[in-house]
Amino acid sequence: MSEPTTAAAMPTARVAGCPFDPPEDLARLREDQPIAPMAYPDGHLGWLATSHALVRAVLADPRFSHRADLTHAPLGGTRMGEPRPAPPGIFTAMDPPEHTRYRHLLTGQFTVRRMRRLTGRIQEITAEHLDAMERHGPPVDLVEAFALPIPGLVICELLGVPTGERARFQDDMSKLLSLEVSPEEKIAAFTTLTEFMHALVLAKRADPADDLLSDLVNGTDLTDEELTNISGILMGAGFETTANMLALGAFALMSHPGQLAALQADRGLTDRAVEELLRYLSIVPGTVRAALEDVELGGRLVRAGQSVTVSIPAANRDPEHFADPDTLDLHRSAAGHVAFGHGIHQCLGQQLARVEMQVGIPALFARFPTLRLAVPPEEVPLRTDMMIYGVHRLPVTWDVAQDEE
Repeated sequence: MSEPTTAAAMPTARVAGCPFDPPEDLARLREDQPIAPMAYPDGHLGWLATSHALVRAVLADPRFSHRADLTHAPLGGTRMGEPRPAPPGIFTAMDPPEHTRYRHLLTGQFTVRRMRRLTGRIQEITAEHLDAMERHGPPVDLVEAFALPIPGLVICELLGVPTGERARFQDDMSKLLSLEVSPEEKIAAFTTLTEFMHALVLAKRADPADDLLSDLVNGTDLTDEELTNISGILMGAGFETTANMLALGAFALMSHPGQLAALQADRGLTDRAVEELLRYLSIVPGTVRAALEDVELGGRLVRAGQSVTVSIPAANRDPEHFADPDTLDLHRSAAGHVAFGHGIHQCLGQQLARVEMQVGIPALFARFPTLRLAVPPEEVPLRTDMMIYGVHRLPVTWDVAQDEE
C-alpha cells in the first residue's frame, strides 16, 4: 500500500461540444488510478475515487463518515465558512445514530402510497404546463416553461408550501448551489431560506393540513429547529436536481434522435429510459466522505481523517460495469448506477424524482413530437458554474401545424 506524494485538484473542465460527457480527465484517472491523490481547495491532501466498484465501496463502508465537521469540500465555492458540526435536522451531514433517527422518521413519509397519490397530481401539473407552452407557441425556454415549475410546484404541494411562494426560495437556492457566489452571499441566502421555512413550520403547527410537513410537525417530537432544517433540505433536494434532469434529459434526447424515436414509439421503454438518463448525465459531480480510521482502498492507504471524494459521473461511465458506457442507450439496463448515491445516504426522494421524470419526459415529446433546439447546441448555456450540472436555458421550437394535426 502507498500514500500520496503529489496530488491534483478534482477535474471539472468539460470538453467543448460535449455537453453530456463528464470531464475527460476522470476517465483517464479511472483507468490509471481509480483511487488517486487529490488536493482540496482548502489545502487538504486526500483522495478521489473514480471506479464504480470503489465508489460503491466507499459509500457503503461505515468507516467513512459524512459528518460536516470531518469532511473537506472537494470544490471551491461550496462551503459557508469553516467546517463545523451539522445543526439539528441536517441529517445529510450526520452519521448514525443521529442520521438513522432522522432517516427513519422521514422514510415513513416517502411511502409508495403517497408517491402513487402524487403521480396523478404530477400528471395534472405537467399537462397544465404543456397546455401553457402550446398556447404560447414556439419558441420557448424549456427551463422556464417546463423543467423548473413542475418540480417546484410538486415539492411545494408535498410540503404544503403555498405555490405563490416558490419564487421566494428559487433565487436563494440558486445562490447556495453556485460555485461563484461568495460565502457571505451564501450565508445571507441560507438565512433567508431558514426564516421562510421556520415561518412555515409555525404555520403548520398552528393550522395543519394534508401534507408531509404537517405530518412531521404534528406526528413527531422534532423541534421547530429540526423541522425547519429538514424542510429546507427536502425543498432544495426535491427542486434543483429534478429540474436539471428534466431539462438536460430533454436536451440529450433531442441530441440523440434515434433514442428519442425509440422512446416515442414505445412508452413501455420509459422506466429504462429514465434510469439510463440518470446514469448517462450524472448531474451531481460527487460526494465526499472522511476516513474514521486507516482504510486500505484499491491498494492505497487512506489515513484516518483524510477525505475521499467519490465521482458519480466517473462511476456511472465505468466500462467495467456498463458496456459502451459513453453511449446513450435507452434499451440498456442501467441497474447499479449511483446517480442517487449508495448506502445509508442514498437519496431519500429518489422515487419522487423518478415519477416526475417518468411522467414529464414522455408527455413532453408526446405533446410536441417535433420538439427541437431553437439555437445551435453550442449556444445552450451550461451550468458549469453550479454544483448541480444542467443548462441555464434551453430554447426550443416545434412545428405548430404538424403538431396540431
